[in-house]
Amino acid sequence: MKKGIQAVLGDVDINRDLLLLLTIGGLYSLSIFLSNTFVNIFLWKQSGEYASIALYNLAIYIMQPLTFLLAGKWAKKIDRVIVLRLGVIFLSLFFMTVLLAGEQASKYNITLGGILGIGYGFYWLAYNVLTFEITEPETRDFFNGFFGLLQSFGGMIGPVTAGYIISRFANYTGYTVIFSISLTLFIIAVFCSFFIQRREAEGNLAIMPIIKIRKKNPNWKSILHAHFFQGIREGTFLFVIAIWVFIITDSEFALGTFNLVFSAFSFLFYYLATRLIKPKMRKMAIFFGGLVLYLAIYLILFFDSFIVLLIYAAIIGMAYPIIYVPYFSLSYDVIGTSWKAKDMRIEYIVVKEQFLNAGRVGSIIIFLTGISFFEPETIIPYILATVGAGHLVIYFCIKNVHITKKIGQNKDDHAMAKKELTEEKNR
Repeated sequence: MKKGIQAVLGDVDINRDLLLLLTIGGLYSLSIFLSNTFVNIFLWKQSGEYASIALYNLAIYIMQPLTFLLAGKWAKKIDRVIVLRLGVIFLSLFFMTVLLAGEQASKYNITLGGILGIGYGFYWLAYNVLTFEITEPETRDFFNGFFGLLQSFGGMIGPVTAGYIISRFANYTGYTVIFSISLTLFIIAVFCSFFIQRREAEGNLAIMPIIKIRKKNPNWKSILHAHFFQGIREGTFLFVIAIWVFIITDSEFALGTFNLVFSAFSFLFYYLATRLIKPKMRKMAIFFGGLVLYLAIYLILFFDSFIVLLIYAAIIGMAYPIIYVPYFSLSYDVIGTSWKAKDMRIEYIVVKEQFLNAGRVGSIIIFLTGISFFEPETIIPYILATVGAGHLVIYFCIKNVHITKKIGQNKDDHAMAKKELTEEKNR
């Protein structure tokens, strides 16, 4: 495999740990893209209640940032590989629990969401840290580029393949097949993790200084506020849209096709965005992407045909890269020019994650409150029109951000942006 990659990419110094981390990331991406969207539908078909699905996602977004704190602490005190392994083990445990619960899974929605949130927290914290440690400046572009290709490939074939398999079986048999495949992929990922070199660490996680520094660092404060509003949209949209597609079409294969269209356009426009959006164009691109993302909501609020849903998938597939590429690059520029960025990058990542998930939790609380007092079919369009403005508000948070220190890592910034874009889609 190593010689094959080098034959395609040229003289790139690829070590064993880098290949193993790519393999684990590829297995993770394929497994999540196969199953993640359909877990919401699996629970929906059993309960038929928006509240049940919202509580499942709320449990994810509560446990994920809490686990990030613990994972960050352990990443600085014990082996990072063990933290990564814990993440994969909890993700495996999630699918095992879903399979064991079977047609009673909706009764354990909060437990399932909590297990998945723990898995996400351990996995992504460790994976981000290991990416910095295993890659070198000369291999980082290759790693992030190849990892992005693996994720994009998984995003395009995973949902539509899963949708096809589920639609070919009666009752819940297809779901059992897909969840079993995902479990198998995670078990293989755990096995691969035992071959990565142990990486012990020293130090303590110091979160409060990074939270408090926002009072003296307006750029960091702006980025944190932006991530909160990013979460405001994501918290509700990450599950409601999937349910709407399924309700309108009554077909898992149609939902897979929706995700295929989204992933294909996202992949194409990420490629274009990384090459066309220059640093001086970042803020305008963020505004334009956020505006398009918000206006697209009204397509699905006023029309309920599958063709319109596919058009919506294509539009948001174009809009997300336009906003995320400059937005994540700007975020990493701000972190890179902040106090003790080199020594405390784990703390900055953890704090950023807390604000993002606080927005997601707030979004779902708004959703649950709304459907508690009004009929879901009546109130949900108003909720989507409200929380859907989250990405548009990002521009107004970051418009006054000014980078005074030149980092000179634009390639790394864009590479990290690509990884973050796909991480958000995965979650």
